[in-house]
Parts: sequence; structure tokens; C-alpha cells
Amino acid sequence: MMSYFIVFLGAGIGGMMRHGANIAVTRAVGTGFPLGIMAVNVIGCLLMGLIAGWFALKGQAGQEWRLFLATGILGGFTTFSAFSLDTALLWERGELGLAALYVVGSVVLSLAGVFAGLWAIRQIG
Repeated sequence: MMSYFIVFLGAGIGGMMRHGANIAVTRAVGTGFPLGIMAVNVIGCLLMGLIAGWFALKGQAGQEWRLFLATGILGGFTTFSAFSLDTALLWERGELGLAALYVVGSVVLSLAGVFAGLWAIRQIG
């Protein structure tokens, strides 16, 4: 049960960080292009690589820190970081076909899900 609380706490912090970064970037450059979320995704992926690499190579952090930082904070900051890490792990295991399927499938099906949800709501009202 404690692991859920650790993830919950980290996700709240990460979500606040995403919101703050998005507002700051949008105020600085405007709303013509979603640069704020793009920046969050790129920064989150860099941090995921650093954290995952640190845990893999140094191995000194306990499961609580992994849950708090990677699943919690970075999961709240951007789920794109988890998607990118999963893709990198498939790639590094030499499963290039699965990595490509995961990338294409995730992007296409996620976009299809958003459009399907928008379509469904428009049909209601």
C-alpha cells in the first residue's frame, strides 16, 4: 500500500511541474505551437534516461526511489518518458520489430482513441 502512496505523491509533484512548465513556456512563446508540452516531453525523456541509467549502472537506490522518481514524478510530468524508456529497452534488447510496432501502434492507436472520443461526444450533443 505504501508503494501506491509513493507513486501518488510523486505523480502530484510531476503533474504540478508539467503544468508550471507548460504555462511558463506558453507565456514566453505563445500558443501557436504546443512547445510547452513538447519541451516537457523532451526534458522528461532526458530525465528518464538519466534516472534509468543511474539506477541500472549504480543500482544503489531502493524500489521506493524508483517508484517516486520514475513512475511518480516523471509519470506525472510526462507519460511520454515511460513510453520512450519502454521503446529504448525493446531496442537495446535487439527487438527492433517490436520497438517499431510499439511506437507506431502507440501513436496511431492513441490518436485514434482521441479522435474516437471526440467523435463520440459530438454524437451525443
